[in-house]
Amino acid sequence: MTTISGGTLTELFARAVRLAIDGEKVSPRGMDTRELLDVRLLLGRPRERLLHAPPGRVLNTAFAVAETVWIMSGSDAPWIYEFNSRLRRYAEDDGILRGAYGPRMRSWDGQVDQLAQALATLRGDPDSRRAVIQLYDPARDAGGHRDVPCTLGYRFHLRQGRLHMATTMRSQDLWTGLPYDVFAATTLHELMAGWLGAELGDYRHHVDSLHLYEEDLDKAVAVMDTAVSPPGELPSLQTPWEGFDALLADVRAGRRVHHAGWDAMAAVLASYQQWKRGHREAAVQSAEEIGGSLGEGLCAWYAVLKSR
Repeated sequence: MTTISGGTLTELFARAVRLAIDGEKVSPRGMDTRELLDVRLLLGRPRERLLHAPPGRVLNTAFAVAETVWIMSGSDAPWIYEFNSRLRRYAEDDGILRGAYGPRMRSWDGQVDQLAQALATLRGDPDSRRAVIQLYDPARDAGGHRDVPCTLGYRFHLRQGRLHMATTMRSQDLWTGLPYDVFAATTLHELMAGWLGAELGDYRHHVDSLHLYEEDLDKAVAVMDTAVSPPGELPSLQTPWEGFDALLADVRAGRRVHHAGWDAMAAVLASYQQWKRGHREAAVQSAEEIGGSLGEGLCAWYAVLKSR
């Protein structure tokens, strides 16, 4: 097993890129790739979850926020395409992503809210090893649909007052996917810790195949030579479990919820919707007003969009 550690996602990403560039050359589905097998990524400060590696890698901050809200709310609704239209290529003819994580987590087989179940498990038995959220479903995912989940599942362990989380991936596109997957998963980690009244422990990201596509190789090399200072912790997102779904609905609509962290998330979504409607100066101004890591990240993404 290869273990890569970092205090921030930016540090972790840069170290993973450096190793993956020298990975084995393989071509699954005819796509030239550099691959590392059996990799464990350790993130020491999960609230420093926003990748900051300009100019080589600038994250679509609005999509990171939108996907997180989309997953946490249990949704597979097509509004997510407003924030990342490239996802449509993986949707079926009805426009639905069959591998969407949200319904699997919040309504498995239309019945089980695995998030609520994991929380109840740890509240009932803090030392439990059964706080598991399963995402991969062989009954559905062996059927050949376009969107097969890369994430197998999440696990939580509460030990000595600290909540640790582990994510297991069958496959991970380091350049495109990892920054967004870690952003969403560590948000879940932080929320669960808050619901349990626990400190935030380590985040572990286990990947069977961590890979870089050859088409991203030159950009990845450039990132290795870029000196960046991480943007720091994001505002706390801890909020009561009771009313959580209603809060997510308000954030999705861009409404203030009188919670600094979630109001910043809502403002990111509202700003990007302004951009999509063609109100670009207003969008940039609203992003600047958000401030902090999220505001800076969104402004950087707008700069990328302007240059295209």
